[in-house]
Amino acid sequence: MTCTLHVAWDERLAGYDFGPGHPMAPLRLKLTMELARAFGLFHLDGVSAAVPAAATQAELELFHTRGYIDIVRLAGSGRPPAPGKESLTERVLLMHGLGTEDDPVFAGMHEASAMVTGATLAATRAVWTGAAEHGANIAGGLHHAMAGNASGFCVYNDPAIAIAWLLRQGAERIAYVDVDAHHGDGVERAFWNDPRVLTIGLHEHPDTLFPGTGYASDTGGPGAEGSAVNVALPALTGDAGWLRAFHAVVPPLLRQFRPQLLVSQHGCDSHRDDPLTNLELTIDAQRAAHAAIHRLSHEHAGGRWLLTGGGGYEHVHVVPRSWTHLLFEAAGRPLDPWAATPGPWREYVSLVTSQAAPETMTEGGRATFAAFDDGHDPADPVDQAVMATRKAAFPLNGLMP
Repeated sequence: MTCTLHVAWDERLAGYDFGPGHPMAPLRLKLTMELARAFGLFHLDGVSAAVPAAATQAELELFHTRGYIDIVRLAGSGRPPAPGKESLTERVLLMHGLGTEDDPVFAGMHEASAMVTGATLAATRAVWTGAAEHGANIAGGLHHAMAGNASGFCVYNDPAIAIAWLLRQGAERIAYVDVDAHHGDGVERAFWNDPRVLTIGLHEHPDTLFPGTGYASDTGGPGAEGSAVNVALPALTGDAGWLRAFHAVVPPLLRQFRPQLLVSQHGCDSHRDDPLTNLELTIDAQRAAHAAIHRLSHEHAGGRWLLTGGGGYEHVHVVPRSWTHLLFEAAGRPLDPWAATPGPWREYVSLVTSQAAPETMTEGGRATFAAFDDGHDPADPVDQAVMATRKAAFPLNGLMP
């Protein structure tokens, strides 16, 4: 199906940069956008792109505390601490998750982080106002940041701010689907007590991966029971198991909830080559997940879909291909997985990374699975995870496990 897509992008989004050697390298964004351009994304009918504005103080305060925003602004200002206050300043930063190995302070940190949030808000407005069916910010998806502290490479939580903005506009039911290998704890926590927001996450089990949250038994706060849904998958889960779990949980919940808008976070660190996680997906399973979420947005959310990037730390072979597939899927023109990557892009990769670029858009994965409802194996770890989630969350949502 042909869709309208608004892409919020500007080179300044690559300014969200924790420095050399940090896994959240802006190179992954640049390689993605260059690959999408090389395939002609921005020449497609129905695809628009615009330079977003940075989020304002008032927009950031839709989720974050004013004090935290002030600390982020001060930390990235480059101003040295007052004489004799160096130790106190360091302690204050650490209390707010800044100056850590995950979230080191960098110059212009507030401005860069506000730019990422502004891009997600621009894509959100395009969808909410009907300017486009779908809106995308691949630089977004910073789902770990809490109201008063940074966490897990995330300074400002752009999905939470976008959802809070939608609620202010009068949205009554918003679904958030997070397929990052890491649990989207910041977004879940933001709406833990809000029955208007259904958060669904498929992630590696918290016993084996940061942030150590997102158990099947975590289902939402008082008055919002069932609004949080967590599928905690065992390490080494591959394509067939992951897709089986996704289709066993996500479609029935969205069908029952009937969101007015679907927000998704597409961290591609579930890939088998990702250096920080322990899942075993291929590009092809990730592509299948993008397509499934797109389809679900039309089936259950009137086609209103906001999509963001997220994690993903294999910068050359995984992130650019996965997110280029995502953008073309959102445009309604999915790429042939066997398509050759464009020669100029391969030359660009070689120039900036000294690595050989992938030659096709596939890894040859089959991306097939057996449906859970056709029969499940109580001894299989993936099926155990699915059943734990369905038993915990389905009855709270009016569904049979």
